[in-house]
Amino acid sequence: MESLTPHDLVVMLAGFAVMLGLARAAGELFNRLGQPAIVGEILAGILLGPTVLGTFAPGLFGWLFPGAGAVPIAYDAIITLAVVLLLLIAGLEIDLSVLWRQGRAALLISVLGTAVPFAVGFGAAYAAPRFWGIEPGADILTFALFFGTALSITALPVIAKIMMDLNLFKTDVGMLVMGAAMFSDLVGWIVFSIVLGMMNANAPPEADVGGHGGLGLGATIGLTLGIVVFALTLGRYLVHRALPWIQSRLSWPGGVLSFTLVLTFAGAALTEAIGIHAIFGAFLVGVAVGDSAHVRTQTRMVLHQFVTYIFAPIFFVSIGLEADFLESFDVLLVLGVLAIAFVGKLAGCYLGAWLGRLPTRDAWAIAFGMNARGAMEIILGLLALQYGVIQEEMFVALVVLALLTSIVSGPMMRMFIAQPKRWLLEELLDVGSFFPRLQATTRAEAIRELAAPAAAAAGLDESAVAEAVLNRERVMSTGLGQEVAVPHARLDGLKKPVLVLGHAPEGIDFDSPDGEPARLIFLLLTPRDDISAQLQIMGQIARLFQSPAARAVVYESDSVDVVRALIKTEAGESPHGEALPGG
Repeated sequence: MESLTPHDLVVMLAGFAVMLGLARAAGELFNRLGQPAIVGEILAGILLGPTVLGTFAPGLFGWLFPGAGAVPIAYDAIITLAVVLLLLIAGLEIDLSVLWRQGRAALLISVLGTAVPFAVGFGAAYAAPRFWGIEPGADILTFALFFGTALSITALPVIAKIMMDLNLFKTDVGMLVMGAAMFSDLVGWIVFSIVLGMMNANAPPEADVGGHGGLGLGATIGLTLGIVVFALTLGRYLVHRALPWIQSRLSWPGGVLSFTLVLTFAGAALTEAIGIHAIFGAFLVGVAVGDSAHVRTQTRMVLHQFVTYIFAPIFFVSIGLEADFLESFDVLLVLGVLAIAFVGKLAGCYLGAWLGRLPTRDAWAIAFGMNARGAMEIILGLLALQYGVIQEEMFVALVVLALLTSIVSGPMMRMFIAQPKRWLLEELLDVGSFFPRLQATTRAEAIRELAAPAAAAAGLDESAVAEAVLNRERVMSTGLGQEVAVPHARLDGLKKPVLVLGHAPEGIDFDSPDGEPARLIFLLLTPRDDISAQLQIMGQIARLFQSPAARAVVYESDSVDVVRALIKTEAGESPHGEALPGG
């Protein structure tokens, strides 16, 4: 039985220590600079790869990352595991009910934001494949389908991070972007799985990358579509029915985590066996598991942290090991990819938002949010490079596209989201807006109890207000953590925001990220056309009431004046909150 020698183990463990350590350090640095961690992690890989370390210290580079023997195989196995888990996390983010609940605007943004860049990329690649970096001998149709898919897909983890940084994640605009991005990712990965089948079908027998054992293209596509239909229907139903049994009879959250990973590895093995790569099976399992209402926010967070801080950095560092980014940097190709990618995505998303009757500034903000590519773009490019569809120059251009769009999306969204008026919490809470002891024991009861005074203050129908807030709550829970929840809605007919606060001494389950029940429940109504009001007020609440001392004052008070005094003295002059916790 072959095994790693002691020397191989030393090299492999030292290599992973260097990769993970440098990646995390660079990721934290870029987070502090207000950029996604992925940017720092990929740059760390470029430093460790042939571009920098291989040029200035070739001996050390050759020792850490040998080109032959057992160590490269071990590296490849761990990196494959990392990307499989990364696609599981991407699948967990998919909740198609969010898209349907967002209505016509989200559907238009998602469809046109996917179709337009796909058509632009496909047409450009099919018309001039040599300019766009097709590998000599590769099938032109496969290459064009790949390029169209690469330009149409988004990056949910990067988009989610941008939404949190801008205090947008739990707002209507944030959910609009997330819902549209979910659809784009789901369609993109289904299309790309078919492209992977075409790559294997067109490969020579000795280059059977997927290990599909000679399955024809028709059989591969048929099996792919069958797996998709099963995973999104019966498979999703079976997972939903199994989770309560697992949570009630096995340790928590360990039982759910083990169940999810078992399904992930089984699904990955199945799709790898039919020639469409293991990552697609992991993605579908993530969709099936993540769609269940029985998966708690805290369970999702454990999975996210497990992958985001250990496996994802290793994968992103490995990107820099794939190519010499200086030697393979083609200026014209990079500029061409950037131009066509920006134009296609921005035009498609803006057109969808415009047809959905969104204001111009909102439409541009959403378009730039959808333009973030990140990890998914890189994974597609890496697979195409490994399957012999593209050259290193195109791979480098796609990595540059992923990095640049991840960097600029946040600042461009911030530029288009105006904040014309400053709203302060102490101005909004007044006599009749504080209820020191709610009678409600459930989320719906609390929302209905607080909707009555809020509707009276706004001059709106009580049942209509309650239903609007409940509908928003069904899209995504508004529990912020730290025993605080902010159920909210944007409504027509409002002149200014309305805020009421209730204290639930026993706590009410709002599915908060930290798993704690909400004891302070702020019901917030804002004008439909004023995004900034929602952002400012929710940001102030998140910042001020993360303090246990501030919450204790409200718990012990029965006077709105005490609460107003607390807010005024603790909040200072700035009405702007920090990023919403949990996301």
